[in-house]
Amino acid sequence: MVKLLLFAAIVVYAGGVWKFWRGFHRTNFTQGRVYLALLWPVFMVSGSYRQNFQRALKG
Repeated sequence: MVKLLLFAAIVVYAGGVWKFWRGFHRTNFTQGRVYLALLWPVFMVSGSYRQNFQRALKG
């Protein structure tokens, strides 16, 4: 069961990285693509980052 939850967490994390990476051009950010994509779970506490993350996911 723990392995399944760990696998699901990895899939969700990788999916978030991929979707943000592909939709980065829709955000207000101009730099830090790798940094912002890899650390998306940490930055989700910021309201402006959440809005930009949502913009990146749409598409």
